[in-house]
Amino acid sequence: MLVAKSSGRSTAVGFDQNMFRDALHCTFGMTDDILMDRVFCIFDRDHDNCINVMEWVEGLSIFLRGTLEERIKYCFEVYDLNQDGYISREEMFQLLKNSFLKHPSEEDPNEAAKDLIDIVMKLMDYDHDGRLSFTDFEKAVRVENLLLEAFGPCLPDIKSSMAFEEKTFQETRKL
Repeated sequence: MLVAKSSGRSTAVGFDQNMFRDALHCTFGMTDDILMDRVFCIFDRDHDNCINVMEWVEGLSIFLRGTLEERIKYCFEVYDLNQDGYISREEMFQLLKNSFLKHPSEEDPNEAAKDLIDIVMKLMDYDHDGRLSFTDFEKAVRVENLLLEAFGPCLPDIKSSMAFEEKTFQETRKL
C-alpha cells in the first residue's frame, strides 16, 4: 500500500496526497475535502508532501488508538486551518458551511452555520477572545467529549477502525 511510482518503477516511498485521500475515503469513509487535506498535513510531519512509513505508523497510532490528550491535539491541529494556534470563526465557517443542506422553506445554510458557530463559541471560548485557543478547545472537550469533532469528522468511527485493524492483522499474519 505504501508505494509510489518513481522513474517508471515502483519504490517504497510513501503516500502522496491523492493516494492518502483515496485511503481515507475508501478505508475510513471520509468525504470532506478540507478535512482530508488537513489530516494529510498532520500525518506529513516533515512537510515533504509524502507520508513515509514512519509518518504513516505514527499517524495511525493516534488516528486509531490515540489517548484523549493525543486526539485533542490532533483534532485541534486539523481544525486550525491556517496553523496559527487558534481556530477562528472563519475557520469554523469553512469547516461547517457544507454541513447544512439548503431546503427552500428553511433558513440559508450559511446563516445556520453562523448560528452554530455562535453556540460553539459560547460553549468553548473560555477566555472570550473570539477564537479558540488550544486551551479553550482542550477544556471544552474534557467537559464534553462529543466536542472533540465539533467541526467535522476527522477521526475514524469505531467500525472503520476495527475493520482496518482486522484486515491489517490478517495481512500481517500472511507474511
